[in-house]
Amino acid sequence: MTLLQWFVFFLILQVIHFIGTWKMYEAAGRKRWEAAVPIYNAIVLMKIINRPTWYTILLFVPIVNLIMFPVVWVETLRSFGKNSTTDTILGIATLGLYVTYVNYTQSLNHIPDRSLIPENKAADTISSLLFAIVVATIVHTYVMQPYTIPTSSLEKSLLVGDFLFVSKFHYGARVPMTTIALPMVHDTIPLLHKKSYLNKPQLPYFRFPGLQKIEKNDIVVFNWPVDTVYKFFDTSKRKADKPIDKKSNYVKRCQGTPGDMLQIKDGVVFINGKQLVLPERAKPQYSYTVSTNGSSFDQTYILKDLHITDGVYQTSANTFIFSALTEESATRLKNNPIVTSIVRNVSHDPEPAVFPQIADGWNKDNYGPIYIPEAGKTVPLNGQTLPFYKRIITEYEGNDLKVTGDEIRVNGKVSNAYTFKQNYYWMMGDNRHNSEDSRYWGYVPENHIVGKPVFIWMSLDSHASGLGKIRWERLFTTVGGEGQPYSYFKFFLIALVAYFGITFFFNKRKENS
Repeated sequence: MTLLQWFVFFLILQVIHFIGTWKMYEAAGRKRWEAAVPIYNAIVLMKIINRPTWYTILLFVPIVNLIMFPVVWVETLRSFGKNSTTDTILGIATLGLYVTYVNYTQSLNHIPDRSLIPENKAADTISSLLFAIVVATIVHTYVMQPYTIPTSSLEKSLLVGDFLFVSKFHYGARVPMTTIALPMVHDTIPLLHKKSYLNKPQLPYFRFPGLQKIEKNDIVVFNWPVDTVYKFFDTSKRKADKPIDKKSNYVKRCQGTPGDMLQIKDGVVFINGKQLVLPERAKPQYSYTVSTNGSSFDQTYILKDLHITDGVYQTSANTFIFSALTEESATRLKNNPIVTSIVRNVSHDPEPAVFPQIADGWNKDNYGPIYIPEAGKTVPLNGQTLPFYKRIITEYEGNDLKVTGDEIRVNGKVSNAYTFKQNYYWMMGDNRHNSEDSRYWGYVPENHIVGKPVFIWMSLDSHASGLGKIRWERLFTTVGGEGQPYSYFKFFLIALVAYFGITFFFNKRKENS
């Protein structure tokens, strides 16, 4: 829906609200017209139902308002003596229309000093649960979201089994575009494996101001732009047309920012002609062919010394492929007495699958140069450049594109140039030969950015068992920053013990007073 369509929809809701509640406003000692003024009518209604004025804000927060509307319907009914279970069920089941029925058919006796204390334990539990869901939804949507690393594309920096906290406010919290969805779940309802949202209506894209911009080498969580899979890791052929904010979450390292010219030479990234220097924590990995004197590698050596859990393949009696080795691990492996040679695999053969899927001789190791689009910048549009920007023009920026021979029409007009409406980014995994990234599906639009991973609160090794599954050295470590990761787990434990100690002390003191 466009902004104009949402505005018209909002006005229609205001008319419905006025028709359905104006008598209640009068019965509560307010003026009839107060039920008709947008936003102000919600503030007055909070006074009528004896709730804080700031509740009004929650009525306009996407997803949160899905919880708040039923609460307000029920509270309105109870403020006029409709306290039965039947009244509550009818208020919710009719999407608030039962309030209109009461408005016109019942004697309206407003209870201004109605007690807000739950009448029984069940009501108290429900009230507390709703409040907790509202708070958690706000935090999850606009502040911090938990995230799990599912693949090895950022191996060494982030490991499979890492549990992260992803900051929404660093790059600016994005207002949910999907307005009808279950809170705190992504695209699938847990256990039921059903879609957790409705595709429509959709809010226009809006992002609050952030603390910083995305910089090169930042690790970023984003919605996978070309995602149509029904469920992440689903092997079926089912496809899903997903809204932007319900596409699968990916995490990669930003290698190109808006306005950059990016090129990959023998697996090394160059930006604007200069080699991109990776931070100390980044450990790029490549595939290597290793020849031995005929001996095989000891599995303990591979696991413990090289820290490799998979991706080692024997192709002949004395030849092995290591699919993901850092330069440091390759050096250690080279010094192994059974190794006769070690060569980093670099592809020079054309790879048609790489973006933009044209026969240009590019591959995952030798790629580009390619321009990273910047909002407001204009590029020439012709048969050679169109494959790079076709998806941007049609999918990401919502234009109508028609190509007839050499003639290109955008929104019905013949065009030989195109001006970008938003910024784009180039995302890649550190595990260069085992990462499905921008090399295969292109640019990441700004409106697909989710947030910045800031903290690892738990890390589990699937190859271990018992308490050995926990990677203790990774608990409560930061994702970014200079130097090697440092665990703040001991400080967390100290703070936790102090909290319970202080709580116990004051509770005892209260009991004795």
